[in-house]
Amino acid sequence: MNNILVTGCCGFIGSKVSETLLGRQASVVGVDNINNYYDPRLKEWRLEQLKGMDNFSFHQCDIADFNSVKTVFSNYKIDAVINLAAMAGVRASVENPWAYLDTNLKGTLNLLECCKDRSVKKFVLASTSSVYGDNKKMPFNVNDNTNHALAPYAATKKGAEVLCYSYHYLYGMDISVFRYFTVYGPAGRPDMSIFRFIKNIDMGRPIPVFGDGKQTRDFTYIDDIADGTIRGLKDVGYEAFNLGNDRPVELMYVINLIEDRLGKKADFQWLPLHPADITATWADIDLSKQVLGWSPKTSIEKGVEKTLSWYMENRDFVKSLKD
Repeated sequence: MNNILVTGCCGFIGSKVSETLLGRQASVVGVDNINNYYDPRLKEWRLEQLKGMDNFSFHQCDIADFNSVKTVFSNYKIDAVINLAAMAGVRASVENPWAYLDTNLKGTLNLLECCKDRSVKKFVLASTSSVYGDNKKMPFNVNDNTNHALAPYAATKKGAEVLCYSYHYLYGMDISVFRYFTVYGPAGRPDMSIFRFIKNIDMGRPIPVFGDGKQTRDFTYIDDIADGTIRGLKDVGYEAFNLGNDRPVELMYVINLIEDRLGKKADFQWLPLHPADITATWADIDLSKQVLGWSPKTSIEKGVEKTLSWYMENRDFVKSLKD
């Protein structure tokens, strides 16, 4: 590993991947536009942690701006790209699909074009379990049908996967695509369920629960996601991988874990299930085990405990963040 370009380096997954790479003696060129999809102060907090590490350089850059991306590539000899910059959030994509088109599709295309022009052969793409739609066959296998996206978020991620295959086919680029399953952990995204549950329960505010709370999710701890993503830097040709915990649990189980740790009971705000929500997710991770030698190490119980520990250490800061 030499110079690795990590896009979205101030994001939840991007910052942890960057931190892990730096800890393994790689040099990281980080880019992020630090947008306001959620409170930018959390992104700035993550960036400050990275700036304290050796071999890290940062450029504020929107990957949807081709000239800005070209400038970054012209300033460094990039050996591989890990594209973690994305507009995330299923429900938000229904309200503003254009932002998802710009970042998730156009941004990926801009990066692929620069890789082609600069002979960068390794590309890692962050995708999502949402590409499986409301698949009733469990667990989700990478060969399952992904043509029935329930929201623009999933549709643009599927489009990015297909673009990557085209560049693999046309230009021989080696591409690993990762379909992440409900990532959580310290310094996570405030719009994600576990972060929101912890903050609201602690502050005595109602927690929004869509449906009956019996939806199941394959919650996957951030450190496991970062490790799997970095393993994807090996040569694979073109391959899609699931990164999930392989142990789906109900939302109510997670809420109970948080209640027990905080010593507080949740006040529920019951809401209708959103039509773009998936009722259940479960990752078939056999291919990730076989090709990457990866398997998750962190149980939901241990992961929630670690997340709550970070929250308690940064409680005042987290409470000050805009919802």
